[in-house]
Amino acid sequence: MGKYFRSSIFAWMFFAVGGACQVSAEVRLPRIISEHAVLQRQVPIHIWGWAAPEERVSVTLHAQSQSADANIYGEWSMWLQPEAAGGPYTLTVNGTAPSDHPLSFSDILIGDVWLASGQSNMEMPLRGFPGSAVVKNADTEIASANQPQIRLLRVEHKVSDTPVNDISSHWTLCTPQTAADFSAVAYFFGREINRKEHVPIGLIDSTWGGTPIESWMSLDAFGSDASFMPVFATRARFANEQARLAQVEAAEKREDEAALQAHQPKPKHPWHPFEGSWLPAALYNGMIAPLTPYSLKGFLWYQGETNSAPERAPLYARLFPAMIADWREQWQQSNLPFLYVQISSFHSDGEIWGVIRDAQRRTLAVANTAMAVSLDVGDPANVHPPDKQTVGARLALAANGMVYHDASTYAGPLFRQATTEPAGMRVWFDDASGGLHIGGPSPEGTAPSNNSQSAFELAGDDHKFFPAHATVEGETVLVTSPAVRSPRYVRYAWKNESSGGLYNQSDLPAATFTSE
Repeated sequence: MGKYFRSSIFAWMFFAVGGACQVSAEVRLPRIISEHAVLQRQVPIHIWGWAAPEERVSVTLHAQSQSADANIYGEWSMWLQPEAAGGPYTLTVNGTAPSDHPLSFSDILIGDVWLASGQSNMEMPLRGFPGSAVVKNADTEIASANQPQIRLLRVEHKVSDTPVNDISSHWTLCTPQTAADFSAVAYFFGREINRKEHVPIGLIDSTWGGTPIESWMSLDAFGSDASFMPVFATRARFANEQARLAQVEAAEKREDEAALQAHQPKPKHPWHPFEGSWLPAALYNGMIAPLTPYSLKGFLWYQGETNSAPERAPLYARLFPAMIADWREQWQQSNLPFLYVQISSFHSDGEIWGVIRDAQRRTLAVANTAMAVSLDVGDPANVHPPDKQTVGARLALAANGMVYHDASTYAGPLFRQATTEPAGMRVWFDDASGGLHIGGPSPEGTAPSNNSQSAFELAGDDHKFFPAHATVEGETVLVTSPAVRSPRYVRYAWKNESSGGLYNQSDLPAATFTSE
């Protein structure tokens, strides 16, 4: 139980008049257990909270009752028997201290709970980011967001040096008002799962735009692998840059004012992130740790753009699977489903998105993971592409196949191996049954394309890649280039703004890869 209550004594201490430090003895629960909550079905239900030291606390839910004694720090925890999907139920909590008042939480549902996390493309709400990005058909989607079987919990931004044990928000009904400010990708995912599974869905939105993956990992994860030391070297460089941030921003302001006076466009300045959100483990401590006692069905993840700088990108192939293992360990469930989005297509000078996308593809080697490819719905001119419906639907398709055991295909063509032939290189794929085609979903009644000057590239022993021609031959692709006489390596959709173009018979796109 101790892992769930690190530093929790500080959460129920306050300063009374005169500065004396006293302790509140009233029974309370964390805010993640509130009215309108969804509790995870078919697994033991964890209920926990705080009370007077060694006080007995009783909990009743549906037809179950259970009691537990608080420890000397006032922390208590209990597990109820698994329940089938259903509700609404009332959760009641009673303490034995004279000052206690019974707690009652109504409209509790039992269903599936998914945690959505990552940076801005997961954070982007249904209403979009004002002045910069919109969601496709946002007004229509918001107006139809009355979904009584879906519940929403949006975690507020918070950084912390140490793991915290509570959040400042609580569950809400899914209405046009609440959904408008909620993750669009998570909402579209949850809507699809609810329609197919017909069970209550709880969605937790714990996101922060423009944040690196290392902010979402615990310090435990970094301490377990010495190869993660470059994370702290990068952090040191960032900290040194922050030391003169005030002077830099003042200089940028002067440049803007000078441009305005000269009737010229404002010069472009580099983005300055909020410093705390880039600290290793800071967002894990403030926005993930307090959720770890809560049972889940699985995770949704959309992140990687912030790690695409040349000094960060090469380490992503190690950090990403380490974060998955870290979260599963923190939830004490070693095989929780982890569904994620391969970052999209965007024109971004000085960054290497192909490295990140390939690292995400390789992370499919981790058990019980699935990836939704978003290359073909990206926008080279907008880092926040508006088509979040397709992304949410592909995540839901992955969940249907991997988690809910639907027999339909949920993955696009996935690189298996490349072999050398006299004419070029042949690329073999998994999830290519029935054949491949180039050029996107084919209009009804027309034949798909099998030839294209495509997103494929070839290289010889010198690793210098050149554009290549691709010809689909059944479940394989023959890649050739007159610029490479003896090809050794092939890659696909490697450029930052590549939209790909290779699909399987389920019209699902292939993922970025390199055979290097």
